[in-house]
Amino acid sequence: MSAANHDVTTLLHFWSQGDPTALERLMPLVIEELRKIAQRYLAKENREHTLQPTALVNELYLKLNDRRTVNWQNRAQFFGVAAEMMRRILVDYARARHTAKRGKGSINLSLDDSFQLPDRREEEILALDDALKALAVIDPQQAKIVELRYFTGLTNEEIADILGVSETTVKRDWRHARLWLAREIRKD
Repeated sequence: MSAANHDVTTLLHFWSQGDPTALERLMPLVIEELRKIAQRYLAKENREHTLQPTALVNELYLKLNDRRTVNWQNRAQFFGVAAEMMRRILVDYARARHTAKRGKGSINLSLDDSFQLPDRREEEILALDDALKALAVIDPQQAKIVELRYFTGLTNEEIADILGVSETTVKRDWRHARLWLAREIRKD
């Protein structure tokens, strides 16, 4: 374990034990990796997406700051939770934009002023989120593997370490989860 990874794990343990300054000391050590995760998420988004990687990381920080009772175990678990929280932030953002497009709080425009092709990307995010929630009910491990691999970009080895399973299990569950999600999304 490198010194930086050891420092991250140590700060996570301090945070779990209630140290109010641990998150502030942790962020400089993980900020670049969190930005990379945010960039991966946003690369899959519409080009006109108004949320930037730094803003997504800032939103994440606010949500992490509210979490006081997490039993942090290691760096990999932290990044897995962070990636899941980023996904939820983006889903909430997509839902809000989707709602706004459907007229909530909108202003009246003429047809000429408002005509645009629909933005399918937000609908795809919402469909994926719904499918992931359904998969989590059926097989929580497969859903977690999808989150860690697709959204965080962790390797099979890192995922196996986080979940305490073999790499073979991760590979098998990843294949099954992808097929299941594709069928589920096509149904919608």
